[in-house]
Amino acid sequence: MTQLKTGDPAPDFELPSDHGIPIRLSSFQGRSNVILFFYPRDETSVCTAEACSFRDHQDRLTAKDAQILGVSVDPVDIHRRWAGLLGLNFPLLADTDGSVSKLYGVLGTFDDGKPASQRVTFLIDKLGIIREVQDLWDLKAPIDAILESHTQTVRDHVPVLAEHL
Repeated sequence: MTQLKTGDPAPDFELPSDHGIPIRLSSFQGRSNVILFFYPRDETSVCTAEACSFRDHQDRLTAKDAQILGVSVDPVDIHRRWAGLLGLNFPLLADTDGSVSKLYGVLGTFDDGKPASQRVTFLIDKLGIIREVQDLWDLKAPIDAILESHTQTVRDHVPVLAEHL
């Protein structure tokens, strides 16, 4: 499936969260915008930089009626441990079979052949329409080429999202 784009309706889904409760995307319709960010794996350097950036800017985003949701193929127990270590203040959703990542067109694989979500952020408005898509990493790119410049791009993109709300 191809990646969803600006103007597309955001497909509904329900996934278990690190908080122990399932979260349904449609439950935010009419109440808040959603920043839905897909990322490859917990406990990796670039994913940590991204998650911490969302954590550090959450007040700015929630002031603009935005709920942050992180999604990866990692299981709930890994999410819970990682969120606790980093003091994350938003839900991490476990897409363990990759079905939601595939639905959004962002399922890929790492060099080791294991499934992983690509690093893509969808800004979804209160009506459930995708208003912005930020591609931050194509998993087909060699990991060695990413390093610090990519980490800085990831850190910089969160404040930019607030400007689009």
